[in-house]
Amino acid sequence: MSNILVLPLIVPIITGALLVFLNDYIKLQRIVSLLTMIFVAGISVVLLQLIQTEGILRLDFSGWLPPFGILFVGDSFSVLLVLTSSIVTLFCLIYAFSTIGKEREKMYFYPFVLFLVAGVNGSFLTGDIFNLFVCFEVMLLASYALIALGGEKFQLRESLKYVLINVVASWMFLVALAYLYGTVKTLNMAHIAQRVAEVGQDPMLTLVSLIFLIVFALKAGLLLFFWLPGSYSVPPTAVQALFAALLTKVGIYALFRTFTLMFPLQPEITHTIIGVMAGITIIAGCMGALSGRDVRTIASYNVIIGVGFILMALAIGNEQAFAGAVYYLIHDIIAKALLFLLIGTMVMLTGEIVVKNMNGLIRNYPLFGWIYFITMCGLIGIPPLSGFVGKVLIGQGAVEQGAYVLLALGFGSSIIVLYSLLRIFLASFFGETSISEEDKQPMPKGAYVSFVLLTLCMIGLGVGAEGIAIYVNDAAHTLANPSAYIEAILNTNK
Repeated sequence: MSNILVLPLIVPIITGALLVFLNDYIKLQRIVSLLTMIFVAGISVVLLQLIQTEGILRLDFSGWLPPFGILFVGDSFSVLLVLTSSIVTLFCLIYAFSTIGKEREKMYFYPFVLFLVAGVNGSFLTGDIFNLFVCFEVMLLASYALIALGGEKFQLRESLKYVLINVVASWMFLVALAYLYGTVKTLNMAHIAQRVAEVGQDPMLTLVSLIFLIVFALKAGLLLFFWLPGSYSVPPTAVQALFAALLTKVGIYALFRTFTLMFPLQPEITHTIIGVMAGITIIAGCMGALSGRDVRTIASYNVIIGVGFILMALAIGNEQAFAGAVYYLIHDIIAKALLFLLIGTMVMLTGEIVVKNMNGLIRNYPLFGWIYFITMCGLIGIPPLSGFVGKVLIGQGAVEQGAYVLLALGFGSSIIVLYSLLRIFLASFFGETSISEEDKQPMPKGAYVSFVLLTLCMIGLGVGAEGIAIYVNDAAHTLANPSAYIEAILNTNK
């Protein structure tokens, strides 16, 4: 049954390649893309159940046993993220059906979305750090096309910056891989962890780990986030939501894997640096959210605040904080996708991006307004919505570890998130509307469907937190006790 581990990668790639040849059949592309994401989500549910009954899953390609061959690994952490990403992509596609426009749909929108998802899922599931690089590149190549989709001048300007930053990060990734392989003679992540434990994390390996930290920090938007606000503001709304939900999360996942599994032996250096970077990221994100004048910039800086908050847990480094990080990662994927869909819809309905120029939306679109309000409450962690559980667990982990500065920064950021999003809510939805009945635009058909489904996910994740606790706790246990992961991979009798 472990053979199905490859399906979340291979099915979107094959389907995306087929859709390239069906470019003129828009309705067929929509149906096939939708069915593909439903299938991947279903496979993820099956994999989660298998992990509970059989333990961590491993798929060895071409019969080569670890550490010599390429392999995929499924544990609760990676598969939970695959499941969440697939569900969110499904809802973003529903939104895109009625908003992206046929011109962009004919520019291979659906194949590129599927290639993006394949790269994201492959990054979560690979057990080999070189193939993590390969899956990163698949994801990034698709994102290069999606960020420039439509070819507007401002898109091309921001996409050039985005491409250059990621090319530099990829080059650094390759340099780090070369030094790592030269030192430990393996690229299998479990085997790297074993070798590092055997020989000790000497200064050379610590330096290599810090290069990986810079690379993944660039991709996650940790401290090195200067490229993010512009890049996340220029694509079509559905693409913005996908980027906000998925791209930074792959970098966050890579940081967790790197510093809980491969390089955990010098926490006084690596984890302290991560803690400092997370704290500065939260502060800078709060400053950007407070000073932002347009809604897209404010939303982008809220993504940055979320990155800093999640990586607080990695710096704290105990099982309680890891459980909170897993909960909050799942929540953040859902909530940030919904926030960007809502913000993009506000811009579409009003033709404005500056907060003070929007007003009275709730009179014409009451359901839209209250969905935004629920999203805001979820992002600041008001119970029983999805952000609450993760914040409480990370806070408990911080108290247990004595990380009171990070605790204060993390929970203080909730006030800034509330202020920045409440400013949009009060300015844009209340007051006298400037949109007359004649100028009122209809809400796109798929928009309310995606809004409601994502809102239900956010509410369900909070109310039903106990239902997924078994998977989250298993993921946190594996992160805190990497020996279980190493044993599952390197036990060639399995």
